Amino acid sequence: MKELKLRSEYITLGQLLKAVDLVQDGVEAKIEIQSGHVLVNGETDTRRGRKLRAGDLVSFRGTDIKVTA
Repeated sequence: MKELKLRSEYITLGQLLKAVDLVQDGVEAKIEIQSGHVLVNGETDTRRGRKLRAGDLVSFRGTDIKVTA
């Protein structure tokens, strides 16, 4: 499991995928998220701008990312 430590109050779902190098750019993030390939806390989320805060768990193509403070 990967961890992403927040530098501010939140990070968006699209930014998180780029920050942990799971997608190349924002366009790829948008496509993957809108295609339903991303789970947030166990549920599919298709909003690229979804705000993630400490404690959230994101799953993408077999990789889990925990958001920490």
